[in-house]
Amino acid sequence: MNRRSSALPIFLVFLAMGFADAAGPFVGLAREQFKLSNFVAQLIPFVGFLMFGILSVPTGVLQDKKGKKFVLVLGLIIMLAGILIPAIAGLSTFPIFLVTVLALGAGATVLQVAGNPIMRDVSPEGKYSRNLSLAQFVKAIGSLSGPLIPVIAARAFGAGWNVIFPVYSIALVITLIAVVPLKVKEEKPEGNRATLSSSLSLLNNGFVAMTVLALFLYVGAEVSMSSGIPLFLQERYGVDINRIGLLGTGLFFLALTIGRFSGGVILNWMQPKKFFLATSIISVVGIAGMFVPNQWAAVAAFFVIGLGFANIFPLIFSIVIDTMPKHTNALSGLMIMAIVGAAFLPPLMGLVADRSHSVELSFLVPMAALLYITWTAFAVRKRVE
Repeated sequence: MNRRSSALPIFLVFLAMGFADAAGPFVGLAREQFKLSNFVAQLIPFVGFLMFGILSVPTGVLQDKKGKKFVLVLGLIIMLAGILIPAIAGLSTFPIFLVTVLALGAGATVLQVAGNPIMRDVSPEGKYSRNLSLAQFVKAIGSLSGPLIPVIAARAFGAGWNVIFPVYSIALVITLIAVVPLKVKEEKPEGNRATLSSSLSLLNNGFVAMTVLALFLYVGAEVSMSSGIPLFLQERYGVDINRIGLLGTGLFFLALTIGRFSGGVILNWMQPKKFFLATSIISVVGIAGMFVPNQWAAVAAFFVIGLGFANIFPLIFSIVIDTMPKHTNALSGLMIMAIVGAAFLPPLMGLVADRSHSVELSFLVPMAALLYITWTAFAVRKRVE
């Protein structure tokens, strides 16, 4: 099997990764169904994404011993088990919903640790950043399904938003069938096997620590945006979340999808470090646009933010891996661990909203995150020149 055909099942894995992002758009819906405060509702992403902080580095160590394909299959099984809980039993209580989100987060963690570096094994020389951006484009399609499927199901069939779970179950079974027979010639790490201590010791490297923190803040900012946009539209413009509100998040994810596909094209001729800086600046401009007191300006801002956010994760990930390839598995575990940022920034955003009585002011949280990321982009460009 050549590298191009080997990549196809990996792209399906990235599609499945996007399903975990549904935790963000579900904040508004769960708040309405279970009558939650802003702060408690924003704990929904915390429960799922906390798994990235707990499981990522141990999964990287396991991957160093068992291989990336083994870890991919394990992640798909965990995610499928989580999806089957509401698909079979329904979502009658908030604790059941949190268990589902927890399993989704655990499965997505395992998939991310294996999926991002295995793309390097199936990519031509020098095309890793491009292919990882394209893979993130496919992941964005999975993310986009979170806000769109409930809206479509409600309008076309009068179904509840939990119809998404049986749909995801079918998609995960198909992905498992595609991945199990896959044969990939994995690039073996050099030197000693990764351990928990050796992986964490990489944080003593200033470049690694800086970029891991940037990923921590980026993922937290992305989930804060996806979960906060419907609440922003409801508070500022009186939009009904159940009927229209998720379309704002859908626009954000649509821009992510377009941006990641475009990034895969742009990276054919633009250096990753320069693109990283450009896309960070666009993100800051987009968030600033949300504070313009005009509904259409806000809609345009959602789209610009999505375009800016689109390639930050794959750019940071691929730049670090290409800089230190002999530590691929350990670095993958560390950088995926940074996704735990999605567990901390949304509750902080919800706390700011509750304390200030303003969802709009809570968007200063992702703004601060993106300002740091932009500083990191300047530093990375200077370092790798």
